Amino acid sequence: MKIGITCYPTYGGSGVVATELGIELAARGHDIHFITYSPPFRLTGREANIHFHEVAVSNYPLFEHPPYDLALATRMAEVAEFYSLDLLHVHYAIPHSVSALLARQMLASRGHLLPFITTLHGTDITLVGIDRSYLPITKFGIEQSDGVTAISSYLRERTREAFGVQSEIEVIRNFVNCDVYVRKPDLVSAMRPRFANPDERLLVHLSNFRPVKRIQDVVEVFARVNRSVPARLMLIGDGPERSDAEYLAREHNIQDRIHFVGKQDNVNELLPLADLMLMPSEMESFGLAALEAMACSVPTIGTRVGGVPELIEDGHNGLLFEVGDIDAMSAASIALLSDEEWLRAMARAARKTAQDHFCSSRVIPIYEDYYDRVIARTASSTK
Repeated sequence: MKIGITCYPTYGGSGVVATELGIELAARGHDIHFITYSPPFRLTGREANIHFHEVAVSNYPLFEHPPYDLALATRMAEVAEFYSLDLLHVHYAIPHSVSALLARQMLASRGHLLPFITTLHGTDITLVGIDRSYLPITKFGIEQSDGVTAISSYLRERTREAFGVQSEIEVIRNFVNCDVYVRKPDLVSAMRPRFANPDERLLVHLSNFRPVKRIQDVVEVFARVNRSVPARLMLIGDGPERSDAEYLAREHNIQDRIHFVGKQDNVNELLPLADLMLMPSEMESFGLAALEAMACSVPTIGTRVGGVPELIEDGHNGLLFEVGDIDAMSAASIALLSDEEWLRAMARAARKTAQDHFCSSRVIPIYEDYYDRVIARTASSTK
């Protein structure tokens, strides 16, 4: 198939999933065209069957805000027509579903068929979409899509509740390449000394450092863990809450025990170095960072929110707590890190969960089947 993919090409989960999906599809022989304002950060430019088409936005003085959604629709239509795309797959409803709808209509007026699928990722529904300014257009974009998927059952139900959407929403959960995200003992032995001494535990957090991720809770939990268990903390990512995290680290006098490594392309090499992932988020529609850690045999201390319980089985492959319960998360982290047998059992269970349910080898065929069904359904409806 020839597939156009549009996403926010940034460090957030929706962009990561869209990019990894494109990479996996390209590896299976599909022709993938990314259509967005900059290359997705996880693309190296060396992948076969992957093409990038930049969306250029003219900044006329008349426009207070450049109309990216219109420029995107135009570019979608151009790429689809020139390369004879079979469908568009847009990630994050606002504004991508509306731009795809415009592109579909533009091409229909010239006799070309271009179905599009919208994948809902979370904040496009739970934060942005339910804003009164965007709710009607978000609902319209979803209902006009030829196919709609959500990354968790939680998000599907939340979408139906918030928007009253009657369209069928297929749940296709996030995935990870289990051959890439895996603990490799030789690599761990070579890299781990850069971040922790042999007698220290290493905790990790991975996010875009936005308020919803509660990065201050990460630092607070680590500060308490470090009082009982010799430990280091690796913070992967960057964002608006980084300065607050740095300030809090100085307040606890643990700044020399925290590695702020920023945005990294080699997350799959860093995660296996850790013993435990901290994900105390206010909300997660799925919890991709936890899945990537689990595939690397790193269990997660997380929160019982959104779609996280669909990934983490409390007490089996991770531990779940109420949002903001720093005392409980700290105590559980200390107990787990102090019990080698329990930690190893949970690490094995985390890896097995990823292998059995969330490997790309299992999930990508589900996407391919869904693409085929949407294309066939769209073609039959126009006859």
